[in-house]
Parts: sequence; C-alpha cells; structure tokens
Amino acid sequence: MGLDAAVPAVIIETMGTAPDAIKRLIDHFDRQIDQVRSPDYNEAQLRIDFINPMFRELGWDVDNTQGFAEQYREVVYEDRLKVGGATKAPDYSFRIGGP
Repeated sequence: MGLDAAVPAVIIETMGTAPDAIKRLIDHFDRQIDQVRSPDYNEAQLRIDFINPMFRELGWDVDNTQGFAEQYREVVYEDRLKVGGATKAPDYSFRIGGP
C-alpha cells in the first residue's frame, strides 16, 4: 500500500512543508505497514518505533533527557487528569512551563 492510498490528500499536500525527519518517519511507517497491522505488533512497540521518534523530532523531550522530576517533565506517559469529575489517563500529556 503506497502512502497515497493510506493518507488523505490534504495531508499529502501539506507534507511538502514537513521536516525531512518527519517525512522519513512517515515513509518508514508506510514501508512497515504490514508489520504494524499484524496482531503481534502492540501499542508499546508502535510508540517506540514511530510515535516517540516523531515527538522527538518535533522537539518534545519524550525521554526526559533533562532529568526533570515527574512534575516538571515535558511529556508524561499515562498521566492522571481530572476531566469532568472523572480521572482520565491519556497516553501522553504534553506540558509547557511546568505543572
């Protein structure tokens, strides 16, 4: 399956402005699409192979290389947030300027 078949036309049109590293990640994803769709390929592996590298390229410290304590990290995995009285746990919480 080529990228044109997997991605809406509006995204393909704007890819010309994407950083080269992001384009390479998209191309790599497209080449691995059969593996990604395999029932043996799990969410954790998808994060390691594609999602985290994309966020790194976009400038987020997904690995906490700065060594910040939990409350000061830029990216928190499975954070606990109160939303409408319920506790939610998004896969990623992105923070700007601390807690």
